[in-house]
Amino acid sequence: MSAIEEIIAALHRYRRRKLSVPYYLPGLWIDAQNTSAQAVNPYVFYAGRLKAILREDPVPLVQGAGGGDWSRHARVYNLFPRVTTAFDHDQDGALSIEPGADGWRETGSLLKCIAILPYLRSMEINTVHLLPVNTVGRDGRKGTLGSPYAVRDPYRIDENLDEPALGLDVDVLFAGFVEAAHRLGIRVVMEFVPRTGAKDSAWIAQHPEWFYWIRADIPDRQAGVPDMAAFGAPVFPFDELQRVKDKVARQDFTALPAPPKAYRAMFTAPPSPDRVFLEHGRWIGVLPDGTRVRVPGAFSDWPPDDPQPPWSDVTYLRLYDHPDFNYVAYNTIRMYDRRLARPENAVADLWDAIVGIIPSYQERFGIDGVMIDMGHALPSALKQRMVSAARQINPDFAFWDENFAIDAQSAAEGYNAVVGYFLFDLHQPDRLREFLRRLTRERVPVPFFATPENHNTPRAYTRPYPLEFVHYALAMSVVVPGIPTIHSGFELMETKPINTGLNFTPEMLRAHPTESLPLFSEWAYNWTRPHNLVGSIRYAFGLRRRYDALLSNPDPATCAMGYGDNPNLIVFVRRDHEHALVVVASSSMGTVESGRAHVPIADYTLTPLWGADGSLRSTETLSFDVRLDNGHVLIVEDGNALSRVRDRHTPA
Repeated sequence: MSAIEEIIAALHRYRRRKLSVPYYLPGLWIDAQNTSAQAVNPYVFYAGRLKAILREDPVPLVQGAGGGDWSRHARVYNLFPRVTTAFDHDQDGALSIEPGADGWRETGSLLKCIAILPYLRSMEINTVHLLPVNTVGRDGRKGTLGSPYAVRDPYRIDENLDEPALGLDVDVLFAGFVEAAHRLGIRVVMEFVPRTGAKDSAWIAQHPEWFYWIRADIPDRQAGVPDMAAFGAPVFPFDELQRVKDKVARQDFTALPAPPKAYRAMFTAPPSPDRVFLEHGRWIGVLPDGTRVRVPGAFSDWPPDDPQPPWSDVTYLRLYDHPDFNYVAYNTIRMYDRRLARPENAVADLWDAIVGIIPSYQERFGIDGVMIDMGHALPSALKQRMVSAARQINPDFAFWDENFAIDAQSAAEGYNAVVGYFLFDLHQPDRLREFLRRLTRERVPVPFFATPENHNTPRAYTRPYPLEFVHYALAMSVVVPGIPTIHSGFELMETKPINTGLNFTPEMLRAHPTESLPLFSEWAYNWTRPHNLVGSIRYAFGLRRRYDALLSNPDPATCAMGYGDNPNLIVFVRRDHEHALVVVASSSMGTVESGRAHVPIADYTLTPLWGADGSLRSTETLSFDVRLDNGHVLIVEDGNALSRVRDRHTPA
């Protein structure tokens, strides 16, 4: 019996004709044209949805040249199960954390993730990227649910993603999710956090030597309070700080400056496993001399003077062991000192445990790839082992890197994609133009995420002139040789950020305190908003699918910059031996812009694909007049491109 069949059997086994309270679902989950809440019997609806998936002929998964290269052809939906599929099912105006009287969750669940797969496929999605779905720590928990990045056990799925009404283990539901996704032609990429663990990690009692320890009587430093007797990021004297930055900039990791002696003195040797116990939800160890010790929180490790307070819910894993580096600092957890980063200093059994995580999910569930959180901060030798182990099981397994650089190092380490910086450049016209110029000069070594937002940035719909910007961003995201990505909620025009990790002003941070953020507490999108971007995404991603061979190609010969006599016009061309697409965009969201667009194509008939009616024709010039409304993007196809290519290859 497959996992989907097992879930269907449970839905039939526990079926109730009448529930204690009504159960509503977003109409969008049922019909892409429906934006109102619909009352259903959940047993009947979910069983019907899963049966319909089983009845469909399997859709082939997106393919590439091998070794995870399919990533460049992915059209991604970034799914945060706990939030994406949360809904006020009883319509009482509140989102309950605990399952209802009938055993159904209002927070997101894996069963509901299966149910929305047809909705995702309707938007031309062929890959789902899951934010972490592992068990969540409780010690120092942020918000009401805790951060998915505070992983208690990386080998286990979060038990709170089940549906108690079914009495099924959460692993069955996750297996059903992957099975259903594959049947619908959708690949599954999981995100893992191999550099840190929850402060109450399941590994601490068994392997305290895998963690750093400090005296239990040392308090945590409070935000904005420069108390050097409390634990926080080490504070370097100014001259030492400058020396640190200079050496790292030169990639000189020899004899890196150590933190002050008083800071290093906070750290102790790890206790033995038999002297570690839980005390009020916190692991406490006792050293042979009776000293009580605890696992410290993590902090932002680079740059060394980052002002963030310590993180309350996670701690760093101790990847290397050396008596002179018995502390947490930039030179032990990211910019590893050369004396420390030697094979004989690696904590071998911890490395084995980390290397085994991904194969475990491949073998149990058949996942297609992983995003490695902070992968660029892991030792290269460890990353090589992770990649090798996964590709021994599946040579076409994909590795994605949470790295904002787009450089050859990620490709050399085996990664198939990086987050990149397109999402930061997209709303800044000058930077976007320079990025497009880079695409015309050089082949980007690894695909990047083409998206206006992610779970750490402000929402695209909070930008000035939001409706204009999101359509502009969507159009530009599908024409560059990156990976077009929808962060869940984008299609619903959500304004609440998931987290406030990147590019938030002090005013924005005050407006979104940590405990209110969906990364840490219960939250539901407005699935019944009367207007949404579902149709726009479907059309944009349909264009991407239709012209994928061209648009996913990073060869700079496929990219060309035109220009406009209006400085607010961006003119960009994608072309190969079969097609030529001309993109003319207004980077001004608040004004109507007119001008003449000059394109590096001769003798063209331009057929509209996005934002235009009628065709444009010229045989004499390389330009045409445009008038673009606020943030408007015009995408047209040169219908003569193929015939010109054929003419050039016709013998005289």
